[in-house]
Amino acid sequence: MFSALVIEKPETGQTVTRKSLQDTDLPDGNVTVDVEYSTLNFKDALAITGRSPVVRKFPMVPGIDIAGVVADSSHERWSKGDRVVLNGWGVGETHWGGLAQRARIDGDWLVPLPEAFTTRQAMAIGTAGYTASLCVDALVAFGIAPDQGDILVTGATGGVGSVAIALLAKAGFSVTAATGKTSEADYLTSLGATAVLDRAELSAAGKPLQKERWAGVVDTAGSHTLANACAQTRYGGAVAACGLAQGMDFPASVAPFILRGVSLLGIDSVMAPHPRRTAAWDRLARDLDASALDAIAHEVGLEEAIGAAGKLMDGNVRGRIVVDVNR
Repeated sequence: MFSALVIEKPETGQTVTRKSLQDTDLPDGNVTVDVEYSTLNFKDALAITGRSPVVRKFPMVPGIDIAGVVADSSHERWSKGDRVVLNGWGVGETHWGGLAQRARIDGDWLVPLPEAFTTRQAMAIGTAGYTASLCVDALVAFGIAPDQGDILVTGATGGVGSVAIALLAKAGFSVTAATGKTSEADYLTSLGATAVLDRAELSAAGKPLQKERWAGVVDTAGSHTLANACAQTRYGGAVAACGLAQGMDFPASVAPFILRGVSLLGIDSVMAPHPRRTAAWDRLARDLDASALDAIAHEVGLEEAIGAAGKLMDGNVRGRIVVDVNR
């Protein structure tokens, strides 16, 4: 027997409860993992609260992140006792996810957990931190360098923003953190931000082309924030877009792209190929100070994740939420 959060959908609404299940209840897969920690991401909060139809099949165990130890495997790459991490691939949406003490999944979805991290630290990073690393990798691969100017990070106190700041600072960049929580300036500067910007300066409609400010951008917001970030990016700069916290719309002009040669880099973490995932985790292991994770993350138990999801949706969470599925 093992415990799991289960989302069920009766004729009206949905329910989320902690249930006791058996291995025979698990979905198909060639690797069974003893889950030690999972997380709460924005998508998990949407699923648990039911505020957006991200869950495609019911009943569903939410949790798009898994960190644990292989209990059983028929996959050629994995053996019992291997430490593994999983981000995305539709778990928690179409396939049972990580907010449970056991998970059965496709071994192709797993990557080895870097020796630098415990399973708890890996989930303090989670999909948010892994996405942040994908963003930094994309900007660096594009050719953005520290001597070209400041990098803007929007949604800076969130999970993606927090880790992006830490990674960019480690790579030598000067980082401006945009947030609606300017009272968190000390937290942001402790991560490596050199300046803090009120998000109100970016979140309303702006001119299609504005003063050049940023060599690069990591944007988690979308909507007007993304449009303004593009309009303020310097000639030849790049914007890595990975989120939609403000909205899915993009009320922008082509002006930054055709007059300044700005590039918009789309960052997908869910279906990213294995080499890109491994490179992102390698950057995290190399450049992220594990001690910084204590400031970025706080922990809840499995059942507490239900209430924490509502707080995350209401914008009342700083950094990352780690879920200890065994309490």
